[in-house]
Amino acid sequence: MGLLSLFKPVDTTTFSRKLAKDIAKRYPPALDQQPGKRPSVNRLTRILEEACEQAVTFKSENSLGIIGKARLSNAFRWELTDLGYTKEFVALAVEALVVSMSRKPRQ
Repeated sequence: MGLLSLFKPVDTTTFSRKLAKDIAKRYPPALDQQPGKRPSVNRLTRILEEACEQAVTFKSENSLGIIGKARLSNAFRWELTDLGYTKEFVALAVEALVVSMSRKPRQ
């Protein structure tokens, strides 16, 4: 690994779009807008956990540092907002993403 490979750009925006669209397939923004039609807490937890697992894998494969994780989480936040999710759901999803990427890997 050369010195230049440390500075290669990682496309966090494309990954965050994919991640948000994966969530939107399983939990459409229209359901988030209607309080009576939200899925169970267990289902919503599974959806977010799977998204977080993908993000952790992306982080480790691309050796994201602090700035890379910040770019990813911000791009993810804006993508969810653009898709039409409520502020509460966006805050929950981004917090879950940040916490999961901040944990040390299991051995």
